[in-house]
Amino acid sequence: MSKKENKEKANDSQVNEEVNNATQVEELSVEDQLKEDLAKEKDKFMRLFAEFENYKKRTSKERIELFKTASEDLMKSILPVLDDFERALTHIEDDKEAEDLRKGVLLIYQKLLSTLEQKGLTKVEVKAGDAFNADEHEAITQIAAPTDDLKGKIVDVVEKGYKLGDKVIRFPKVVTGF
Repeated sequence: MSKKENKEKANDSQVNEEVNNATQVEELSVEDQLKEDLAKEKDKFMRLFAEFENYKKRTSKERIELFKTASEDLMKSILPVLDDFERALTHIEDDKEAEDLRKGVLLIYQKLLSTLEQKGLTKVEVKAGDAFNADEHEAITQIAAPTDDLKGKIVDVVEKGYKLGDKVIRFPKVVTGF
């Protein structure tokens, strides 16, 4: 072999080494790129999965809330009937001759009230002397307070309030003192 052929072989081997080094670096960078792409896709997947789980929880909660308050319109329409029963009971108590009638009306009222309570209806407890809170009570009028300790407080409850589950479906109507 001549010197020229040796030089060419040496150059060829150098070129081959450089090409091999370049392909190894390129393969490493391709591998790194693939790992990076995999990490990005895994992150996207985890975020999407978490978002879907939150969606499932939210819709489940909304569905439960809907079932709890599905009868809200019916309950609102029955509340005046409860009020009429209570007024009837207060007027019948004065009449001693209508004792049997009072017992029958009281029995029907208690049965209706217990049925509504089983469906989630509860009374909002308010009594005269409680502090007035605009978020919890509906003031229909103000009168001069009979005593100084009733100023700014509830003097009388005109109409009871009711809750269906945790939601107030009718605020208690009260008279406040000034």
